[in-house]
Amino acid sequence: MIEIVIEDRCTGCGDCVDACPSDVLEVDARGKARIARQADCQTCLLCELHCPTDALFVWPDYEAPVGITAEQALASGQLGAFRRDSGWGEHAATHSNQHWRMGSIFERARLQAIEIAARKSVQAEETVR
Repeated sequence: MIEIVIEDRCTGCGDCVDACPSDVLEVDARGKARIARQADCQTCLLCELHCPTDALFVWPDYEAPVGITAEQALASGQLGAFRRDSGWGEHAATHSNQHWRMGSIFERARLQAIEIAARKSVQAEETVR
């Protein structure tokens, strides 16, 4: 589950917001990414993968947040590891892209996003009534 956006590293590019299939992230009034709907996170890691400044920390447990602080995320040495190990962006020349192995996770994320959107649609219709 997405745990934290490291504010000092976030440039406000919005790549993580655009990549998230569940609209967990949004750009705040200062132009920085912020976690808006943490409970909707599917732990697909797309936000982390698309963040060019390694400003996001996603914990592998998708059921509940664990409360990682910015200091703990920075000290973990894991910021950017998924991006690097996937051979993404600037790491393409030094690490082979094994991203194709994530197919089942992406499919699960896609199906959950469809389910969440359907639920929101039903809730919106019920509110109108």
